[in-house]
Amino acid sequence: MITSSKLSPKEIYQKITENIEKVMKGQSRAIRMLLAGFISGGHVLLEDYPGTGKTTFAKALALSIDVQFKRAQFTPDLLPSDILGVSIFDQHDKAFHFHKGPVFTNILLVDEINRASPRTQSALLEAMAESQVSIDGKIRPLEDPFFVIATQNPVESRGTYPLPEAQMDRFALQFSLGYVSPEEEVAILTDQTDVHPIEKITSCVSIDDILAMKGHLKEIRVSEELKRYMVDIVGATRTAQGVQLGASPRASLSLMHVSKALAMFDGSEFLTPEHIQEVAIQVISHRMVMDPQARFSGGTAEVVVEDILKTFPVPG
Repeated sequence: MITSSKLSPKEIYQKITENIEKVMKGQSRAIRMLLAGFISGGHVLLEDYPGTGKTTFAKALALSIDVQFKRAQFTPDLLPSDILGVSIFDQHDKAFHFHKGPVFTNILLVDEINRASPRTQSALLEAMAESQVSIDGKIRPLEDPFFVIATQNPVESRGTYPLPEAQMDRFALQFSLGYVSPEEEVAILTDQTDVHPIEKITSCVSIDDILAMKGHLKEIRVSEELKRYMVDIVGATRTAQGVQLGASPRASLSLMHVSKALAMFDGSEFLTPEHIQEVAIQVISHRMVMDPQARFSGGTAEVVVEDILKTFPVPG
């Protein structure tokens, strides 16, 4: 077990990043986003094409930190009890005993989340919003930290169930990994000639380091002007042309927390407009619903948020 270090939050962030980069080539920006979601107490949805390394990415994060990690492969026949757990009657002591599901962990990888039924998807709502689950009339708290990394394939719709707005709103960020450059892809081939590099990766920081970072996040200062700036950006999505449903106040909260994490990673003691702009699209756009005509015309939520960022003056 790794003992807590005396490193600064910036140094811990760099240590984790370097460890993940041993496995994930050319994904420094995605690593920054993933860690911002993790440290800020949010959850992340990775939506990308098959084979881009979504599952490996999640495993690399979990292996870099001395925490519990579990994986749930979502399928159409999966039940809520398969995720949350179930009480089983013991014939010996004539009593029910609760057997925990994979949700009782620090980092939970939910692979292909849109392949499970809406009933099973909804089993995660309480866990993601409140870090607890209600089972058999009893509230059971989850581990601290508790972080969900979900993946889904954007191109294959057969046998899938689109995530409802309430589920999408639970994710602090949604982003993709994308394809790496040819040079980086060659490096990936070289790294995997004999063995996959993820088999060599070991934890480099402790859970106490992560909890210390989360505690330090509260010390990052946010001016009243920047709070209003974030609220105005999110509020503008509710009246933007072509938008049927704008982002909720939860988007404003997520934007603040994730931006503060970026500021902490950079060694700053206060939030800047650049940190907000860096992550606004990934935090806000997936919570929006475009009206059918706008979608038919090629309009996207990402473009709407991008235009909003260009419209509002940056606080001085």
